[in-house]
Amino acid sequence: MRTLLIVNPNATSTTAATRDLLAHALESRTQLTVAHTQHRGHAAELAQWASTNEMDLIVVHGGDGTVNETINGFLPLPAVHDGEAWLPRLGVIPGGSANVFARALGISPDPVTATNQLIGLLGTGSDRRIGLGLAEDRWFTFSAGVGLDADVCAAIDASRARGRAATPARYVRTTVREFFRAKGREPRVRLHIPGHGPIDDVHYAFVTNTTPWTYLESTPVHTNPGTRFETGLGLFAVRTTAVVPTLLLAGQLLRPAGNPQSRNLFRDDDVKSVRVEAHEPIGLQIDGDYLGKRTAVEFTAVPDMLGVIAPPPLPPV
Repeated sequence: MRTLLIVNPNATSTTAATRDLLAHALESRTQLTVAHTQHRGHAAELAQWASTNEMDLIVVHGGDGTVNETINGFLPLPAVHDGEAWLPRLGVIPGGSANVFARALGISPDPVTATNQLIGLLGTGSDRRIGLGLAEDRWFTFSAGVGLDADVCAAIDASRARGRAATPARYVRTTVREFFRAKGREPRVRLHIPGHGPIDDVHYAFVTNTTPWTYLESTPVHTNPGTRFETGLGLFAVRTTAVVPTLLLAGQLLRPAGNPQSRNLFRDDDVKSVRVEAHEPIGLQIDGDYLGKRTAVEFTAVPDMLGVIAPPPLPPV
């Protein structure tokens, strides 16, 4: 088995010791090539090289951004995928601050434990096929969104550029600040989903590919508890910025078996596509990466698209 290990040495929780352990473990089972990312977009270039050279497996040791880059580097779009292109499988060893995709796959957030988990799964030949989301010809693994979460991602990116770590506490503070900053604005978003009339007066919306798609420290947050990698997309669209309804809704998201409900919420856990239209430009994020402002964007569920080395899915709660 020919394997490319892509390491982001600047990721939050990567260490030289963990990188050496992972490389040693993979060398004992595969024919290994190791590459460290050196600039933004480098993971995509490396993944494309691995696919072109028909490598069997790409293992990413980094955060969600590096994983997203990697997938977009080697996975063709549905319009150009003829079913014959060589597609490596993907393995993930968490190395970022959140590691949402890895956690949602049932991979341990501890890099050492995750390494042993990966080697064990390789030994059993365990593969899993998952669906992905697509927006603006870009794949996303766990979430995308317009409005509040995009504004938070933009602010966190700016903090990182100033050398500040993206800690859970910083995410919470930033979310509260951006919420109150946007509180006085009129709703700007209209949503369209197949089989449903237009959904108007939306302030912000999350489009998710699994649950949970975010964490508060180690606490999972479930906006769409019925959404899985094996279903369509989850849509969570909020029609209020009033404080009390927002706090009540936030409390529901933190419940282990939560089922968020509100007259100010439109929610569907299994949609094939969502079109977002905004009266004025609104922020867009994909897998935590801020992409700027848009007036329209289409999100589409693409089933059974990616082969991953991961435990089998847990049954729905």
